[in-house]
Amino acid sequence: MKLTLKKGDITSAPKAYVRITFTEKPRNTTRIVKENGGEVIELGAGKFKEMNARKFITLCRSIVARAKTHKTKKIALQFNCTPELFKNLRSMTPEQISQLAAENFEMANFEFNVFKTKPKEGWNMVEEILLYGKSSLGIERAVRKGQEIGRAVNACRTLANTPGGDMTPTLLARAAKEAVKGLPVKVTVLGKREMKKLGMGAVLGVAKGSSEAPTFTILEYKRLNPTKSGRPTRSGAARLGPIVLAGKGVTFDSGGLNLKPSAGIYEMHMDMSGAAAVIHVVALAARLKLKVPVVGLIPAAENMPGGSAMRPGDILKSLSRKTIEVLDTDAEGRLILADALTYAKRFNPAAVIDVATLTGAAISALGLHASALLTRDDALAEKISDAGEASGDYVWRLPLWDEYEERVKGEFADIKNVPGGSTSRYGGAIDGGMFLWQFAKELARPWAHLDIAPRMTAAPGDELAKGAAGAPVRLLIRFIEQWMH
Repeated sequence: MKLTLKKGDITSAPKAYVRITFTEKPRNTTRIVKENGGEVIELGAGKFKEMNARKFITLCRSIVARAKTHKTKKIALQFNCTPELFKNLRSMTPEQISQLAAENFEMANFEFNVFKTKPKEGWNMVEEILLYGKSSLGIERAVRKGQEIGRAVNACRTLANTPGGDMTPTLLARAAKEAVKGLPVKVTVLGKREMKKLGMGAVLGVAKGSSEAPTFTILEYKRLNPTKSGRPTRSGAARLGPIVLAGKGVTFDSGGLNLKPSAGIYEMHMDMSGAAAVIHVVALAARLKLKVPVVGLIPAAENMPGGSAMRPGDILKSLSRKTIEVLDTDAEGRLILADALTYAKRFNPAAVIDVATLTGAAISALGLHASALLTRDDALAEKISDAGEASGDYVWRLPLWDEYEERVKGEFADIKNVPGGSTSRYGGAIDGGMFLWQFAKELARPWAHLDIAPRMTAAPGDELAKGAAGAPVRLLIRFIEQWMH
């Protein structure tokens, strides 16, 4: 989609562009009128005095969504024609508003049509938006950056939406390489043999039931700053160690021998959404030339009920040498992340965040509009929450208190992957976080777990296409940007 900044008033827009104006009618109320020989869509934004950053994000998406509804390819709009609309956004700079708008225009214009036959009239997409109002180099840069972020979110959505038969662990590793092609990112892919040699028994255990071999992909972005002499030196941020992101890459989750019911198995090709997000955050960090080094770890496996599948009661030896009693084969994401968290120690990280569609319990706790955040580090929790609020990838913190630790202590191994018994259905999102904490505590660095199961797919009212939502790409890139501040 082409975004063009225009000085002046929207009334000077060419007739080929449908103008969009805002009214205080209920949100998404639309009325099409003819004016000066051109078409105008009057879009309800709700009461202007109630506008805030959250509603602004949805408004930006609804602009594109309504245009698509009316098969409009080119639109023109002018936000500053109604100052009241932006009265409550004065805490944001024009550059921040412009970036946020561009991000969400791109996200709203996305459709997953990879497997569809292109219609004769072409895809129903907005091709160009003319943005009338104030213009400056800073605002123009903000718009371009917003588009870059929006496109990264959409690339994540495309990867997550891809069916499991077309996105095996091997193909996911290949997709990671493709995502960073031409960027200063080092890619290393460990196969089954290398993982066995290292002792990644948790990843290998999950993969046992599938004919598809597991992979473990490492993406390393290290920003180099040129000195006056022209020789590159590592930035101060690099000397402090990278931010390590670990993304759950279960390319299809059948549940294993604890097979999921029919209602729960659909969309489980998206159980690698955490991996998709991490891949495209590392790529985006490199594309934006951020000064903070970033490492992405992608443990990938299929969880299938084959003849060699891990059984309830099996005991796995993790990379940390801790043993894990498997009480439920459908609690597999935490197993592969356990090995990833231990592997993260090799990078002497400044901070570690794992991202996973880990539990249905997180959905039960939070609904569909926020991911669950679990950490023992209050300062890190605040940084992540602030980044979530600013970006639109919202999070809500759940407790990770000592009182919950007893629930993951094993009977016949060091740890068990679910509590078992009649209380297993209580606080499942916390149990998942507490399991991961048993490995993260060895990092001796700030660590957080993001359970993005609630945000795996777009929720009603998001003004996004059905399918993957692309969380938490926007949150993580803002977190990385703000890390040194």
